[in-house]
Amino acid sequence: MHLAYLKLGNFKNYESQRFDFSEKLNCLTGLNGMGKTNVLDAVHLLCLCKSQSGLNDKQLIRHGESFYRAEGQFVSGKEKTKIVAKFQGGQTKQFETNGKPLERLSDHIGRIPLVAITPDDVTLVQEGSEERRRFMDQSLSQISSEYLQNLLIYNALLKQRNALLKTFAEQRRFDEVLLESIDRQMKTPAELLHGSRSRFVVDFKPYFSEYYAQISGGNETVDLSYRSDLESGALDVLLAENLEKDRLLQRTTSGTHRDDLLLFMDGLPLKKFASQGQLKSYLLALRLAQYDALRKEKGVAPILLLDDIFDKLDEHRVRSLVALLLKRDFGQVFITDTQRSRIEQVVSSFTGNFKLFEIENGAVKT
Repeated sequence: MHLAYLKLGNFKNYESQRFDFSEKLNCLTGLNGMGKTNVLDAVHLLCLCKSQSGLNDKQLIRHGESFYRAEGQFVSGKEKTKIVAKFQGGQTKQFETNGKPLERLSDHIGRIPLVAITPDDVTLVQEGSEERRRFMDQSLSQISSEYLQNLLIYNALLKQRNALLKTFAEQRRFDEVLLESIDRQMKTPAELLHGSRSRFVVDFKPYFSEYYAQISGGNETVDLSYRSDLESGALDVLLAENLEKDRLLQRTTSGTHRDDLLLFMDGLPLKKFASQGQLKSYLLALRLAQYDALRKEKGVAPILLLDDIFDKLDEHRVRSLVALLLKRDFGQVFITDTQRSRIEQVVSSFTGNFKLFEIENGAVKT
């Protein structure tokens, strides 16, 4: 699977631009703020229906304009699929596949698997459990449409339950039957999320350990562990046990929305004891392991986005990462960097097909 071309119209700082990509390696260079990352953002949008940067659709529109449009043709063997994402201010975002509108964006997730390695990955360690749940959810949602649908159902019920708890407190009333009906509906999707996450982490660990050893030289042992409230009982039982606490705090205090992925190095919490270099290697290994896990489950090589990572890594880790990319079949890869000379040095040892784009003010410099 690879992206053959990308067309952007009023997307972030691009007025109108077409990119014809190599099916293997694509490098984008240019100063900060010129639009390199915006290209990766558009690829991310076409694959996963949302911006990599977390911006809402209105924020993706070029300044002073009223809409954006992103189009890409994805090729898998002899099959070509044209994906169009478009948004007009004040309306709902629309996706089209070969000219046919998608009724549900969730049906598109997983068709074109993608992994992105960005400087923001540090939030996996520095921020709370939400970021690590998002890592598991992003992986599993691309692997299984059933997982994604149950995640959406659970989150909708959770939102409804929390709203009821708040309403009960404000109105000084309590409807136990109504709350129990939501609790019963949450039980099945919660069990599926818990089981899927647990199996995913078990299968994920060998990939992760191998990549960390290759990137770092294997001087430390790394591990990760999945933690969930459901390890101590079924969700409906937990919700009943914590009902008074939930009513007092006006939110649901137990469930799979509190799951976490605990990160360790040499048996100690990563956040407290890892050096900056070890932390960077750990995060790279997490993403590359995510890539292999997706490739195994989907049967195709995901698209790999490497955004501005060379500025964040020392020379040794850059060499180790590039060696990995060249040695293994990583399918289509996109790399951004501020230094053209550094990119050229990277591709000098690459014997396959590659393209280099120099970006200046939202356009390819010719």
